[in-house]
Amino acid sequence: MTSQQISFPRQHARTMRFTLGAPRSFTVSPDGERVIFLRSGSGTDRSGRLWVLDLPKDGSPQERVVADPEALLGGSAERLSAQERARRERSREGSSGIVDYAVDAAAELAAFALSGKVYVAELRAGTARALPVPGPVIDPRPSPDGRHIAYVSKGALRVVGAEGDGDRALAEPEAEDVSYGLAEFIAAEEMQRSRGFWWSPESDRLLVARVDNSPVRRWWIADPAHPDRRPAEVAYPAAGTPNAEVRLFVLGLDGTRTEVVWDRARHPYLAQVHWSSDGAPLLLVQSRDQRSHLFLAVDTETGSTRTVHADEDPVWLEIFPGVPAWTPDGRLVRIADEGGARVLAVGDRLLTGAQLQLRAVLDIGESDILVAAMAGEEAAEPEIGETHVYRVNELGVERVSEGAGVHSAVRAGAVTVLVSHSPERPGARAEVFRDGKPVATVASRAEEPVLSARVHFTEGGARRIPCAVLLPEGYKESDGPLPVLMDPYGGPHGRRVVAAHNPHLTSQWFANQGFAVVVADGRGTPGRSPGWEKAVKNNMVLTVDDQVEALHALADRFPLDLGKVAIRGWSFGGYLAALAVTRRPDVFHAAVVGAPVTDQRLYDTHYTERYLGDPAEQPEVYAHNSVITDEGLSEAADQVRPMMIVHGLADDNVVVAHSLRLSSALLSAGRPHEVLPLSGVTHMTPQEQVAENLLLLQVDFLKRSLGLDG
Repeated sequence: MTSQQISFPRQHARTMRFTLGAPRSFTVSPDGERVIFLRSGSGTDRSGRLWVLDLPKDGSPQERVVADPEALLGGSAERLSAQERARRERSREGSSGIVDYAVDAAAELAAFALSGKVYVAELRAGTARALPVPGPVIDPRPSPDGRHIAYVSKGALRVVGAEGDGDRALAEPEAEDVSYGLAEFIAAEEMQRSRGFWWSPESDRLLVARVDNSPVRRWWIADPAHPDRRPAEVAYPAAGTPNAEVRLFVLGLDGTRTEVVWDRARHPYLAQVHWSSDGAPLLLVQSRDQRSHLFLAVDTETGSTRTVHADEDPVWLEIFPGVPAWTPDGRLVRIADEGGARVLAVGDRLLTGAQLQLRAVLDIGESDILVAAMAGEEAAEPEIGETHVYRVNELGVERVSEGAGVHSAVRAGAVTVLVSHSPERPGARAEVFRDGKPVATVASRAEEPVLSARVHFTEGGARRIPCAVLLPEGYKESDGPLPVLMDPYGGPHGRRVVAAHNPHLTSQWFANQGFAVVVADGRGTPGRSPGWEKAVKNNMVLTVDDQVEALHALADRFPLDLGKVAIRGWSFGGYLAALAVTRRPDVFHAAVVGAPVTDQRLYDTHYTERYLGDPAEQPEVYAHNSVITDEGLSEAADQVRPMMIVHGLADDNVVVAHSLRLSSALLSAGRPHEVLPLSGVTHMTPQEQVAENLLLLQVDFLKRSLGLDG
C-alpha cells in the first residue's frame, strides 16, 4: 500500500497511470488448462514478466512466472533498437521488460523479444531461453506447430528452429528503404495493424508484407538540447503526400515466393490480414479515401485473390478489431454500418440490430461469437460510457458481463477471461470462467490511488452529449459556483466518458484544486452511432460547438461559474483546446494546449484524409479546420485568451512544428501565450518527473489565467 504522504501527481506518474502491476495481454490455451498473461512485479515496477495461471480440472488454480527479464538478462540493462522504440511508440507502450509475446496454436510455446534477442518459453515446463540468432530482433512469433520461430531483424524476415537450429532469411531487403515483416507507420499508428507477417495454419509458409518507404517524404526530428547529435530521419506520410508502397508475398519455408495480387492502385491500404484453418487467407484492403473496402480471399498457390465482399460508404468506412474472419463453417464475419447502427454480419445475415453498437469481435466459436459493444441509441436505457461483452448467434444476443463498467474478454473453448473496469472501484478485475462459472481471479499488483474519483455521469444538451462531471472532495452546495475546467479528448478514436474509475482520477485531482471538471464526448467520438462519428467529416471545428452545448446545459444542474471557464487537452484534445479559445473566446477564458495538431497538412495521410479529404482538392477545408490560418485566428480578435502550449520535442507522431507554427501565428497576431517545450519527450510522457510536473504547472497556469491565485 502506498504511503499517504505521496502526492497524486507523483503517484500517477510513478505507476504509469496505475497500469504497472496490473495483469494484461491474456491468452487462453485451447485445452483450457492455462491462462498466459503479462504483469510486472509491483505497482511501480516497469518490467513486465511472462506468467501462467494453471487451471487444473481438479485442483486449485496456481500462478507462476515463466520468464523474468531480470533473471534472463542477468541484471544487465535492457537495450532497445531504434526500430523497437518506434514500434513501442506506435502502440503507446511505455513499460519495459517483456511487453508483448506470441504463442503457438496449443499455447505451449511462447516467443518474445527482450533486449534485442529472441527468447522462447516452454509454458508447461516454465523454462525460458535465448536463441542464437542475429539481432536486433523485432516481433518473434512461433509457427502454429511450435517447431519454428519467425522474426524480423534489420528489415529481413527470418526463421529459426525452436531449438535454435537452421536460422535463415526468407526475405531480405533489396534496398535501404525496404523491409519485410513490419507494419508501416500508418498501419501501426492508424489502422490497428502492428504486424507484418502471418503464419499459415499448416506452419509451412507465411504471408509477409513488403514495405518500401522510398516514396515517403523525409522529416527530421532534432534534439535541440543536444546539438551534437544528428537529427533523426523519419519517413512521415503527411496528408496529400505519397504513402509507403505495401505489397504482400507468400513465402514458403522451402524457399518458394509468390506475390499476392490485387488492384493496389484502387485499394492501396492493407488494413487487416486473417489466416486460420477455417478458410483461405483473408485481406481487408481500402481505397485511399477509405470509402471502399474489399474483403479478399487469397489463393496461396497462385497469389490471385477473389472478392468475398465489398463495402462502400459516401463518408468513410471503419476498421474494427477481430474482423474480417471466418466462422468454423466458412462464413465471413464482419462489422457493418446498417440502418444507422454498427452491426455484426455473418455471411448474408445481420445478427444484431440498432440496440447495440459493435466495437470489436473478441472470439468466434463453434456455436456463437463473442463481441464487445455499447448500447445503441435505441436501447431501452442509456448506459453512459459502458461497454459490455455479448454472446451472439442466430438464436439471439446474450449479455455476458454484469454491472456498470467497461468490459472486455478473451476466450478459448470453455474458458473465458473477463476483464472489468467499474466506476466504483480502482483498477480492473480479471476473472476466469469455465463454462460460465468463476474458477479464478488473476491477481493485480497495481497500486491503490491516493484519491478516489467521484464521477457524475449524465447527458447534456439537445444532442444528449455524454458527460462526466467531477466536483472537489467535500464540496457543499453552500460553497457556491466553481470555476470550470473542460477536460476533453473530444474527437475520433478516443472516448473520455467511460464507466471506469481510473480514467477519471486526473480529472478528480484537478477538481480537488478547486474546479468543477466537465468531460464531454461530442460528435466524432466513437461508439454512439456511425452518424455521430461521421458528423465531423470536413468540419472538425463543430467539436467546439458540442463542448459549448454541454457546458451550458450542465450549468443548470451543477455549480458552474460560466465567467471562469478553462479547457485542457492533449493530442486531439490539445487541438480542441486551441480551437476553443481562438474560435469561442466568449465562452473559454484560458487553455492548456498539449501536443496539438494545429496545421492539418502536417498530420498523416490515413487519419487526416479520412476526415478532411485531399488537401490539394479541398484546401478550403484544411484552412477552415486549421488553428493557425487567418480564419482560425481572426474571429473575436479583440478577446485574447491565455494559452499554455506544451509539446515534446521528440514527438514523431504530432511533430513539434505544430506548436511552433501556432506560437508564431499567435505572436504575429499579437496574442500573448506560454510555450513549454519538453526535451526528449515523445507523444507520451513516461518520464516520472516530467509527467508529475506537467500536472502541477497546468494548475498554476490555470489559476493565474482565471484570476484564482489567491
